[in-house]
Amino acid sequence: MIVDERMVTFINSLETENSEMLETIEKEALETFVPIIRKEMQSFMKVLLAIQKPLHILEVGTAVGFSALLMSEYAPKECKITTIEKYEKRIPIAKENFRCAGKEEQITLLEGDALEILKNLEGKYDFIFMDAAKAQYINYMPEILRLLDKGGILVSDNVLQDGDIIESRFAVERRNRTIHSRMREYLYRLKHEEQLLTSIIPLGDGVAISTKK
Repeated sequence: MIVDERMVTFINSLETENSEMLETIEKEALETFVPIIRKEMQSFMKVLLAIQKPLHILEVGTAVGFSALLMSEYAPKECKITTIEKYEKRIPIAKENFRCAGKEEQITLLEGDALEILKNLEGKYDFIFMDAAKAQYINYMPEILRLLDKGGILVSDNVLQDGDIIESRFAVERRNRTIHSRMREYLYRLKHEEQLLTSIIPLGDGVAISTKK
């Protein structure tokens, strides 16, 4: 835990329920160990969307579609969402969730390798949510910068690795060292990129909020 567990429990106890559809998807995801954004992160996203009022959202990492559906409920009705997923077993589940929610016209799911898809995308997005393979964030960054509109918001989730990010490389399990070093590089780039203004917040598993100047 990055933040005291009792504090997180207290904050989450104040939350109101999501829509019935989101509550069902969240329950099923937790039962099948599918990672979705945490309660405190959900609340934070809702506020960001209410402030930004984005019309074009890009999500990297669909999973079963929970966060895309949450964003569709809190962004303007005319907002279009493009979401990318590679894991074949989760794609049909996400598509079915979008169909059941009646959001097939609003949400477009692109299947395949995120980096290759990003390279072929055109246009600008005023809100980008990064929630995919953490070791790949640094590789996605050039394309994300290209696609993010001026004044747009980039949200990068799970950037503090349950607090391991502050540890020495040699204090981290060997299998996590590549992710550890790449995430450190990504956070450094976010903070030092001239086009961005970034804040790193110990919320959930760590979130970086950036805006393009």
